[in-house]
Amino acid sequence: MHLTIEIEQEEDGRWLTEVLDVPGVMAYGKTKEEAIAKVQTLTLRVLADRLEHGEIIPEISAIFSVAA
Repeated sequence: MHLTIEIEQEEDGRWLTEVLDVPGVMAYGKTKEEAIAKVQTLTLRVLADRLEHGEIIPEISAIFSVAA
């Protein structure tokens, strides 16, 4: 699974980050690093929530294997 973070600086100096592959996941930060950390955290939370609610995320199944 590879997710790309898009980043841009707003006119007021804040940084806006967004993960387009996960709709609705965007975060602001005072610094570029803070914005990246926030959007990464939010992305993981959203994906975990989707799994908990039974949504299938094909990309994640490639990460895990179940030992018999």
